[in-house]
Amino acid sequence: MAHTLPPLPYDAAALEPHIDAQTMQIHHGKHHNAYVTNLNAALEKAPELANKPLEELLANLTAAPEAVRGPIRNNGGGHWNHSLFWTLMAPKAGGEPTGAIGQAIGSSFGDFAKFREQFKAAATGRFGSGWAWLVADGDKLSITSSPNQDNPIMDGKKASSILLGLDVWEHAYYLKYQNRRPDYIDAWWNVVNWPEVAKRYEARGR
Repeated sequence: MAHTLPPLPYDAAALEPHIDAQTMQIHHGKHHNAYVTNLNAALEKAPELANKPLEELLANLTAAPEAVRGPIRNNGGGHWNHSLFWTLMAPKAGGEPTGAIGQAIGSSFGDFAKFREQFKAAATGRFGSGWAWLVADGDKLSITSSPNQDNPIMDGKKASSILLGLDVWEHAYYLKYQNRRPDYIDAWWNVVNWPEVAKRYEARGR
């Protein structure tokens, strides 16, 4: 079954002024759509993989034929990462998380401010294109980053353990923020969908 582009869960302008509508339209309708198209094209060359869940493909990249391994990694990773990314943002969101996820952040990093500081360091410190991640290992949370469209699934983590991800490819912010990645990260906190992160935390590891 062919992979498909999920619709945005909100209007492209809904995250203004923090993320502009034109960026969202291009990011979702052009970049993410291209990952889906290219993933499907790669899987046509390896039909034995066509019906495997995306998470399974990403967790077992070495099992894919060498000719399509790179395209699946890049485009499958891009499709999975972005499908998650859209759900982790929402209009009129942001603020400080409460409940179990808030407590987990506090116990893992000291407090929310220290968490933000460490997450921003991972996101700004990722050279070139990539992602910053918040990952759960039981009750303990950790921050990591990955290049290009890689993600923690490729390093053996369950998809359900990935709680939060931030896209730091230039296409995610350049129209509004140009080379000011730190400003984009600071603004992004205003659209983080903490209820969705909390839901993922409650279901972690399953």
